[in-house]
Amino acid sequence: MSRRGWLLFLAMGVIWGLPYLLIRVAVRQIDPALLVFVRTAGGALLLAPFAVRRGALGPLLRHWKPVVAYTVVELGVPWLLLFQAERRLSSSLAGLLIAAVPIVGAVLAQLTGTDRLDRRRVAGLAVGIAGVAVLVGFDVGASSAWAAASLVVVACGYALGPWILSRHLSQLPAMSVVLASLVLCACAYGPAVAFVLPTRALSTSVVLSMAGLTVVCTALAFVLFFALIAEVGALRATVITYVNPAVAVALGVGVLGERFTVGTAVGFVLILGGCFLATRPLRPRSAAVTAAMSSPSVAEP
Repeated sequence: MSRRGWLLFLAMGVIWGLPYLLIRVAVRQIDPALLVFVRTAGGALLLAPFAVRRGALGPLLRHWKPVVAYTVVELGVPWLLLFQAERRLSSSLAGLLIAAVPIVGAVLAQLTGTDRLDRRRVAGLAVGIAGVAVLVGFDVGASSAWAAASLVVVACGYALGPWILSRHLSQLPAMSVVLASLVLCACAYGPAVAFVLPTRALSTSVVLSMAGLTVVCTALAFVLFFALIAEVGALRATVITYVNPAVAVALGVGVLGERFTVGTAVGFVLILGGCFLATRPLRPRSAAVTAAMSSPSVAEP
């Protein structure tokens, strides 16, 4: 891989491991619905010039149904649930639980006929699920059980989004789909903003976290991710899936002082090991599978 490829890879590993920390800080004073609106509206404004320059916004109107479906399962529902969950769960734990997305994707591929499972992949699923069970059993208290359960829905949404993209929207530029999804999500949450505005001044850390989520982890992240795909290919770009959780844990423990328990360590190893086994290719990927793997939703929190 070229030097530019390595730089893009390292940048994406950090950028998509960072949101969990920023979310954890922001939701201390910001309602999750308002945070979704700020991130999507701000991201749309920043990405609009890139998408318009590439064109192909017009054809989106002919595919509005899958675009809406993609928006709901990839942004609208997962981001709200993730932001709400991080009010009760540590950022490192949230990052590790979301790391199970490739496992859900492997099951979805089997159910939809996109790909199939062999014994190695089934073993990977079992190992990954065991990792999730370890995390929930050791690091999630009774009061946080619903928050952890909601992240299962988030993981399912993150896995279903690429499937919709590959089956119904693969002929459209991904940047255009991303922009349309951000705009639709912002419009959906816009009416609720007036009811969830903060009643007191925000701290500097919260303001910076909101700005970081919008500028760095949304707009800049998508631009760099597409550049990474162009540089190293869609399949190799997805390796950041295994880097993001490590970054999320390191930032949570090092910056926020979150606990790093034995359960965290064991769950981390099992989940990433399970993801690796469950997603290893059995054969050359079809165009649909390649398109799914090139989706911007891969590992994107």
